[in-house]
Amino acid sequence: MLNEIKRAVVFAVAFGLSIPALATSADYLQEVKIRSNTQSADINKSLIIFDGDVVVKQGSMEIKANRLTAQTNEDKTAKVLIATGQPATYTQMMENGLPANASANEIRYDIASNTLVMEGEATLEQTGNKVTGHQIRYNMETQRIIAEGSENSDERVITILQPQQLDHGDKTPPQEQQQSEEK
Repeated sequence: MLNEIKRAVVFAVAFGLSIPALATSADYLQEVKIRSNTQSADINKSLIIFDGDVVVKQGSMEIKANRLTAQTNEDKTAKVLIATGQPATYTQMMENGLPANASANEIRYDIASNTLVMEGEATLEQTGNKVTGHQIRYNMETQRIIAEGSENSDERVITILQPQQLDHGDKTPPQEQQQSEEK
């Protein structure tokens, strides 16, 4: 039993739980620590399931979920992590020093294709800019986002873009700045 647990932990660490295109370069050089209430592994199927108050940390990256499933195919070429919760959340510090946040009922990370798919009340946010919808697909390599509403409801895609701050560091919102200039 102890050997199976050791093999499961080695499998999880070797799985590469970081998201390299989003991570600061130091993040994916850090150890991966997974906390959960329970863990079960099926070594023959290359499957590990972490249940209950799951927290995955690697550098500045943190995933919180009710359940995390990690699986590879037989030839170890396709690796998929699936975090589920109400919602599951993902946070990470970007190279620019600002955090990125995502949440959804399910967050699926396909390591081979560098694709993050958030489904069910999905939100992706950075620096106040925000995209929400039923499903958000983000290709980390090409930096492409595709957001979709739900066909079965009135849930539509909503995008909120914040105005750019002025280069001289003025943090005053544009409408307040204009009013103070008029005085």
